[in-house]
Amino acid sequence: MLHRVKKENDANKDKWIGIGGKFEDKESPEDCILREAKEETGLTLTDYRYRGIVTFVSDKWETEYMHLFTATGFDGELIECDEGELMWISREELDAIPKWEGDKIFLELLQKGEPFFSLKLRYEGEHLMEAVLNGKAIL
Repeated sequence: MLHRVKKENDANKDKWIGIGGKFEDKESPEDCILREAKEETGLTLTDYRYRGIVTFVSDKWETEYMHLFTATGFDGELIECDEGELMWISREELDAIPKWEGDKIFLELLQKGEPFFSLKLRYEGEHLMEAVLNGKAIL
């Protein structure tokens, strides 16, 4: 499931991104994904796995860290999301939707079942200039 941010001044405008958000005080990555999934979708994750961390470096925005999780189990009913349009996306449809260049890299790593990984993505504007996987340049 992904949601598209619609805010005019948001860096993610017109791109599809996964659910998630900022940490609250005293939260672990697991606490955060459980809370964000519930807030944005109404679903309670029952089976999920911590898969990796992505470091986003930009010439326009502060560095951000994204903790990646995949989930195979949940309870509850889907709700309306005030942050964008929620939609189930098949793995086959992922290639066709608008997204950040670097997202293609970590989505492929997740699909291949890559063990826990660290990925650094460096952007200039919206263009991916460098990708480093587990300390080794791949772009």
